[in-house]
Amino acid sequence: MSFNCRFAPSPTGPMHIGGLRTALFNWLLAKKNKGKYFLRIEDTDRERSKEEFKQQIISSLTWLGIEHDGKEYIQSENISKHVAIANELLKKGFAYKCYCSEEEIHEQKEKCKKKGIPYVYNRKWRDAKDIEIPEGVKPVIRFKSKISGNTIIKDLVQGERNISNSTIEDFIILRNDNSPTYQLSATVDDHEMKITHVIRGDDHMINSFKQKQVYEAMGWNVPKFAHIPLIHSEQGKKLSKRDNASTLQKYIKIGIISDALRNYLLRLGWSYKDKEIFTKEESINLFDLNGVGKSPSKLDLSRIYSINETYIKTIEEKDLFNFFKEYVSKYKKPINQSKEAIILKSISFLKNKAKTLDDIWINSQYIINDKIEIRSEDKKLIDDLSKKVIKDFIVEYEKISSLSRETLEPVIESLIDKYKTNFKGVGQPLRIALVGSKYGPGLYDVILSLDKSEVIKRLSIF
Repeated sequence: MSFNCRFAPSPTGPMHIGGLRTALFNWLLAKKNKGKYFLRIEDTDRERSKEEFKQQIISSLTWLGIEHDGKEYIQSENISKHVAIANELLKKGFAYKCYCSEEEIHEQKEKCKKKGIPYVYNRKWRDAKDIEIPEGVKPVIRFKSKISGNTIIKDLVQGERNISNSTIEDFIILRNDNSPTYQLSATVDDHEMKITHVIRGDDHMINSFKQKQVYEAMGWNVPKFAHIPLIHSEQGKKLSKRDNASTLQKYIKIGIISDALRNYLLRLGWSYKDKEIFTKEESINLFDLNGVGKSPSKLDLSRIYSINETYIKTIEEKDLFNFFKEYVSKYKKPINQSKEAIILKSISFLKNKAKTLDDIWINSQYIINDKIEIRSEDKKLIDDLSKKVIKDFIVEYEKISSLSRETLEPVIESLIDKYKTNFKGVGQPLRIALVGSKYGPGLYDVILSLDKSEVIKRLSIF
């Protein structure tokens, strides 16, 4: 059996984290089954669709490592086909022209509201024979939904779902300006693209019932549906597009690695035994819709940080540095090549305790900045005794011909003995003078990462 999957976002806003997970699941299912994965840009909302959002969708998926087959399918380029199918449904008796005015529809909705019942179009024009067509009203085309019986979907995640056809309204498939609606366009496009499996959020369940009826009316093969639970906020509410945590850009800006976020999204509602970390290849090989849960998953920022920290600690340091360079080029000030070389050499300890790429940026500031700004609260810690420690260290440090941890340790130990103190008593003033804070990378790492002349210059200020 062939597998053709798609991700079909609308370019009406920033890339949503829920959409990204949907794309990932579709891509994984296709790749697992040696199938095709397509990207369809649903840009028929002319007012809200923007080119910038379209490009952001494409770049976001590329960033995450989700590659689509062929060119992007642009929905607006296929409108003539959508209109043709609407008219074919009309001709076959599966649709009809509705001349209800906006005022009539509004009145119907208000009546339902007062009665406390959901609005369902009253089907006034469904079998109209003796109703006079009003002047000046352009009709819409409505699909003739089944009135009796049930529509059944054997969902690959939710199991068998059954709905009474009496609850499905005669939905509009072609507006009075001759533009197709989502229900029609998505169905026609999925058919044209030979989509076999549709994975999307469970808020689309009612759409699937409607679209299945269109498939059946046209005599087309119905794809298999899989409706995945929505992502909720940490507070347990549906994650809205207005929520700051919902957009991909938030995670890129704070320095989350693409591989780490892909791993997190994979585990957000899907599980495989007790395994937590997956390579890209493992994700493809192990993914199965049977592992997708039926309950909503909560977005957990602390878990994202934790997974990202794991990747920072375990991936090849060259790869980490490349991630860092890409991050800096987008969100930070440029770094000259000589300092980049020092950071690359020092990445093994700069990544310590770093949960994000931004943390590595912060840890690298003593390398990046020519002039060290010492925090006022830390400057107060450099008392007279600390100055003596620094002065004595300079004297002994200048004598060392071959710098290493082994040649530095005796110097530090001798100062500890001389001033009857501990490592903190010696190390803290040295670290403050070298990096501008009592916090930061290990003292020996800092000293060895800088040129000897630079170390002396910074210490000599005191």
